Amino acid sequence: MAEPCNLADPDASHGAIGSWLKRGFEALRSTSDSPQLDAELLLAFVTGRPRSQLRAYPEQLLDPQAITRYQELLARRARGEPLAYLTGEREFWSLTLRVTPDVLVPRPETELAVERCLALGPQGPCTAADLGTGSGAIALALAHERPQWQLWACDRSQAALQVAHGNAKRLRLDNIEFVAGEWFAPLQSRRFDLIVSNPPYVASGDPALAPLRFEPSIALSPGVTGLEALQHIVRAAGAHLVSGGWLVLEHGSGQGPAVAQALVSAGYARVRCYADLAGHDRVTEARWP
Repeated sequence: MAEPCNLADPDASHGAIGSWLKRGFEALRSTSDSPQLDAELLLAFVTGRPRSQLRAYPEQLLDPQAITRYQELLARRARGEPLAYLTGEREFWSLTLRVTPDVLVPRPETELAVERCLALGPQGPCTAADLGTGSGAIALALAHERPQWQLWACDRSQAALQVAHGNAKRLRLDNIEFVAGEWFAPLQSRRFDLIVSNPPYVASGDPALAPLRFEPSIALSPGVTGLEALQHIVRAAGAHLVSGGWLVLEHGSGQGPAVAQALVSAGYARVRCYADLAGHDRVTEARWP
């Protein structure tokens, strides 16, 4: 694995932007799927300059403090730490969200769940719940797109709720109620037009968990099969949906048939699965009769 240079190197305390971007690429190319982008984003974060400026002025020199900080972040990224945790933010649905190791890093494929909620819900007033909200990504996107909706965002992690609530304040979204508790417990007897969730769905023994080791395990795996949380939500959601209400679930690429079967067995209608941009089954929706 290539490692970033350290200050013991003769040229480590000075250098041009272009030179350090090359070093960043070399440090990350064996561990990152996007080493050039990561190197640019980290240097942009350290210097406070846009990436376009870094590329436009590769000859400009960096100060030693910026170089030291850049090297630290490169080393952490090379060990697999998510870029979002290093910069403290991630874009989701064109919204800049603050993220910390207390929450799962929002993924682009989760935007499909937002798309389906917007397609199923009305332009006007609607009550919706986001279960296991994490950073608040889904709830915040829906609140931003549908100001007339009233949303409840639940999470059993108080630390995650603090992150989500902070994101709502920064985005000036006041149509979300954040409540602490596991799944439906904090919703009490409320019923909703729409319930959406991106629950943990990776089986506990899945090798896919290894590269995700920096993210909260409770947000990734619910148990041995990976279906535990999904099945619980399917069984319990009917008591919290109005007649004709919708349940929208993100799940693993191979879990679509099992989720659909659980929904049909629980009495839901109009069950349909949608694939993400990579062609993988990712979101299943169903209507409560």
